[in-house]
Amino acid sequence: MKTSAPPRFTPRLATSRPAAGVRSPAAANIDDFRQLILPHLDAAYNLARYLTRDAVLSEDLVQDAVLRAFRAFGQYRGGSPRAWLLTIVRNCCRTAQARAGGVVSLVIHESSLSEEAAAQFGEVPDPNPTPEEQALRNADVSRVRAAIEAIPEPFREAVVLRDLEDLSYAEVAEVTGVPVGTVMSRLSRGRAMLAKELLPAGSGEDEQSRSVK
Repeated sequence: MKTSAPPRFTPRLATSRPAAGVRSPAAANIDDFRQLILPHLDAAYNLARYLTRDAVLSEDLVQDAVLRAFRAFGQYRGGSPRAWLLTIVRNCCRTAQARAGGVVSLVIHESSLSEEAAAQFGEVPDPNPTPEEQALRNADVSRVRAAIEAIPEPFREAVVLRDLEDLSYAEVAEVTGVPVGTVMSRLSRGRAMLAKELLPAGSGEDEQSRSVK
């Protein structure tokens, strides 16, 4: 589910002009970058938009992230190009927040699965849509956005990456730099916060009682 449409980013990737009929290494690098990285600009903007809560700043940060990604593209060694780009976007957002004095340290006590259990759980496909996910699909976009933006980090980050951008648990872990078990814990708590905000009163309790039976 996407709740915002990013502008059309057209980063200027300068390179020297090769001789006629010759494809220079720089040109090949740009072609690879365009094919692998640029298709994920929507996801990049969406993540920046939710992390900063500022549409204009998000555009600047994504542009900066794209330029940084291009300069560092020689260090890309495969894997998910979207996760690689979103990691850079996240770092750009953190840098901007730090400069603005907007970083708040949170002490979070999270239950952690063992690495073996987390790996096994990550291989299991998600079940059918939960009430929280269904509420997100049916709710008004502005109401959903406000609810997501009200979630404290890092729970908001986990929800955006997993539920909005459909990254795998392993990819979310790669982007955020935490174990898969921690991702699952944050995602569960973030979804619970959304359910409390978006679902009718009592729905969360009813669902919990049904799961216990």
